[in-house]
Amino acid sequence: MSFYEDDRVVVHRLVTEPIENNVWIVACRATGEAVIIDAAGEADRIIYAVKPYQPRAILTTHGHFDHVGAAPAVKAALSIPLLIHPDDEQLARLSADRPLVDDEVIRLGELTLSTVHTPGHTPGSTCFVLTTDTGDKLLFSGDTLFPGGPGATRSKESSFEMIMDSLERRLFTMEDETRILPGHGEDSTIGRERPSLGEWRARGW
Repeated sequence: MSFYEDDRVVVHRLVTEPIENNVWIVACRATGEAVIIDAAGEADRIIYAVKPYQPRAILTTHGHFDHVGAAPAVKAALSIPLLIHPDDEQLARLSADRPLVDDEVIRLGELTLSTVHTPGHTPGSTCFVLTTDTGDKLLFSGDTLFPGGPGATRSKESSFEMIMDSLERRLFTMEDETRILPGHGEDSTIGRERPSLGEWRARGW
């Protein structure tokens, strides 16, 4: 069963171990081309889930282990490139076949995804935005934005100020109806989360 679909796009979600990560598969209906967003874990499940499609790449939101654990196996099995921001290659202990850059347009059959560099949770954290046939926007936010707040910034590579700036200047400029599809847990919308920005800044996490 798909998580989201319209006349042009199908989006599937797999919840995988080790810590209930969301793996997103985005496919173009017209061509069957697909990308995997975060090959987190359980490589066999991911490979099976993309069988109906023609996978073109693994897009990586950031380099933490739980978001890249299955990437080497999936990449090898499907013979597809791994894309990750260069600032997170060392963290992921992986080399990008092609580095992600800010404001890049990734073409997927008749679909386009755009990249948004959102440092804070990690230096290279990157979100992906898909505009659907009906004008809806799907924001694959990784661990930058969740329902209820930003991603954790307790690690040495993290910065609370940077993640909050990324939210305020990059993600919260999007339309209220933009749907947030995070790296863990359930979805939300920009309009639902934006009013809490001041509260998040005040609490410091």
